[in-house]
Amino acid sequence: MIVTPQPEASEAGAEILRAGGNAVDAAIASALVQGVVDPLMCGVAGFGSMAIYLPERNYHGYIDFHSPAPAAARPEMWEALIQSETRDGYGFILKGRVNDIGYQSVCVPASLRAYHEAQVEFGTLSWEEVLQPAIAWAEKGWLVRPHMHWFWTQEDQMGRVSNPERLAFSATGRRLYCRDDGTPKQVGDRVNNPDLANTLHLIARHGVEIFYEGEIAGRIAEDMRKNGGLVSREDLAAYRPLRSDPVWGTYRDFSVSSNQPPGGGLMLIEMLNILENFDLRALEHNSADYMRVVAEAMKRATCDKDVHVGDPRFVSVPMEALLSKDYARKMADEIRRGVRCEVPRFNGGLPSKDTTHLCVVDAAGGCVNMTHSLGMPSGVITEGLGFMYNGCMGVFDPRPGRAGSIAPGKARFSSICPSIVFKNDRPCLVIGAPGATQIAMGVLQATLNVLDFGMTMTEAVSAPRFSATSNAVDVSNRISFRATDELTAQGYEVVRSPYGFGFAAVHGIKVAPDGLDGAADPGHDGVAMAV
Repeated sequence: MIVTPQPEASEAGAEILRAGGNAVDAAIASALVQGVVDPLMCGVAGFGSMAIYLPERNYHGYIDFHSPAPAAARPEMWEALIQSETRDGYGFILKGRVNDIGYQSVCVPASLRAYHEAQVEFGTLSWEEVLQPAIAWAEKGWLVRPHMHWFWTQEDQMGRVSNPERLAFSATGRRLYCRDDGTPKQVGDRVNNPDLANTLHLIARHGVEIFYEGEIAGRIAEDMRKNGGLVSREDLAAYRPLRSDPVWGTYRDFSVSSNQPPGGGLMLIEMLNILENFDLRALEHNSADYMRVVAEAMKRATCDKDVHVGDPRFVSVPMEALLSKDYARKMADEIRRGVRCEVPRFNGGLPSKDTTHLCVVDAAGGCVNMTHSLGMPSGVITEGLGFMYNGCMGVFDPRPGRAGSIAPGKARFSSICPSIVFKNDRPCLVIGAPGATQIAMGVLQATLNVLDFGMTMTEAVSAPRFSATSNAVDVSNRISFRATDELTAQGYEVVRSPYGFGFAAVHGIKVAPDGLDGAADPGHDGVAMAV
């Protein structure tokens, strides 16, 4: 089974499984297609984290490919430009928006090398075979989908650059994704990308070296140099993904594996540790009491992330302390006593969601779970190459001396947390989500929906969600007014979204002895496909 937010990507992965590929082959083929048919969400110049569990090879680990800051970046480079911090903590708004759009917002492209490393080492098909579906979609074109159109037309978000601006920043972007009047293409409009097809053909024939050290690298570096970008040819040649063991936790009688910092696995497990001390089922799902308890766990994990969690090559992350069950019990005791956590913010804003996800389980029990992204897309598309670059500089803290501060070669924190839950040493849930700083919050709630409330996968990803990454509790519009009125009466600020779906877009597969139960978040356009 494969689950993704894009039907084209799900079908590509399913066809790879039918052709004899394993979960890794299917995941990488799907990821490459996602970069074609959802070009603001991910791509070869993005970043991410990939969980791989292959029992036949006795392997369980992560390939983490968080885009590092270029060597030219400096901690103090934007300190004088700060205007505000977003309310949810996902980035800073600077004068001139230099961190949010354009050439200076680009970190070193990481995704392509990670895709290749995973597929060549763990896949069973050839690299060329796995690239073919993406090449085909770039050549024959694809249709703008409803959720994509909604996302493309999102206007200014509390100071962030609007998505129409990102689409239209480059001449190539305007030709690909806009109508003649400069507005984003509409639902049902076709997008053909022959430049990207040609780039992928070159990568299929010559391998990823052409992107990181050869002809494509030269074109990237020259475009960056001419337009004031920070990424150099040396940055590209030096980049390598990182391998890591899972971060492990337990929740009731389940074992939970997730990714290492600067990913969001630590946050997810810290929240589960706190919530393990409550009988959540007795609180009633999405009641005021349930939301208060879960929101306070979210706020505490957010504060710990803001202070302590960054790239462990640059920051000493107190993993043992933050994952301690004793620490979690103390936090739970505070929540029982009604102690509210205060989440300090420089200023306020809304989340960005420029990310996507995929889950795959193959016939041998192999699992791949990957969240990958462009961050806040830079809008930059080098003429003739056809792909957009990440905008990962936008989430660094422009204040020196902090866990998330800028440093050359450093990766910024990301809430991505592709996770696998085990029962009796066997996978029982493969789960993850896009959704910027809301990712860990969405994955947490869907995981609780399965483990504590016994929901099917479709029920778990469809249930209305909420989030607390600031002092406010943000809720989707399907949360009952009765429950939010009770929260307000308790003194909480409640911010209601007009949208019925939100706070990440969770995708997952339940693995049971009698079969697989997969579901794509109905707030997006995706699908689960069984093979």
